[in-house]
Amino acid sequence: MAAARTTLLGRPISPLTARRLASFRANRRGFWSLWIFLALFGVSLAAEIVANDRPLLVRYEGAFYYPVLVDYPEATFGGFLPTTDYRDPNVRSEIEAKGWILWPLIPYSYDTINFDLKVPAPAPPSGENWLGTDDQGRDVVARLIYGFRISVLFGLTLTLLSSVVGIAAGAVQGYFGGLLDLLFQRFIEIWSGLPVLYLLIILASIVEPNFWWLLSLMLLFSWMSLVGVVRAEFLRARNFDYVRAARALGVGDTTIMVRHVLPNAMVATLTFMPFILNGSITTLTSLDFLGFGLPPGSASLGELLSQGKANLQAPWLGLTAFAVLALMLSLLIFVGEAVRDAFDPRKTVR
Repeated sequence: MAAARTTLLGRPISPLTARRLASFRANRRGFWSLWIFLALFGVSLAAEIVANDRPLLVRYEGAFYYPVLVDYPEATFGGFLPTTDYRDPNVRSEIEAKGWILWPLIPYSYDTINFDLKVPAPAPPSGENWLGTDDQGRDVVARLIYGFRISVLFGLTLTLLSSVVGIAAGAVQGYFGGLLDLLFQRFIEIWSGLPVLYLLIILASIVEPNFWWLLSLMLLFSWMSLVGVVRAEFLRARNFDYVRAARALGVGDTTIMVRHVLPNAMVATLTFMPFILNGSITTLTSLDFLGFGLPPGSASLGELLSQGKANLQAPWLGLTAFAVLALMLSLLIFVGEAVRDAFDPRKTVR
């Protein structure tokens, strides 16, 4: 037990890190929320294996094929088209007559339209479509899995990039202070007052939004979330004795900022990161709901919420999207609370 508490991935850890890990595990709600969130995110990362309109494995005339990884022409299975629609009854019957097909758990991708619906779309939940279909006949479960993945990846990327820019800006402000700090603060006040939604509406009428376009535009404004916290930590620490001693020894400003002052600022930064991630995911969902987010047809939780609003006769659309969003954001909030407890020096572990 002693070795388990003092090592992490085979490497020794400091007593402070061990205490923080113990504090994080002591918050049972946050600890299990992290594992549940990682499990859901792991399933979404393997979305092509879990939900796809292509088979995982095909055995035809004694040979094995992997449609989920490789594009095969229809001529491979006795057809003549350059691409293969594995949901085509003729193709399926040809393959099953000379072999077999192994389908994913959900035989639909996020953009697969079910043309065999017995009722008009949006269809209610059934044995074929577990959570029903949207107004275009696409499987809701498949769109949830792909939408969950793109929302989390967007939030993680935006959080990491904005944190890097915000930490760098706050460090420069707090460490050097003076006129630089004053001018930078006035710039942040002006920059934060720009109407982000209006800019999105104007630019959306000029170019078609996509993942990287939205990420770049949101990064222009989201980096300010950590500037104030990091600036305050650097303003407080720049006159500490160990910083003055490092300056007296001729250590460069960059080395002092990165090696000596930044670790102290990272405590508050890591505490805020789960909440910034929450806000990033909510931002993408809101933009998709308003129609200024990802391109039409993309897997999106916000677009599913918009469909629920437009199709009140199909309550499974709005309720499903709301339940997934509420679960995801709640898990992240609980993880953030556990991280906050882990870095709180007043918290003790019994």
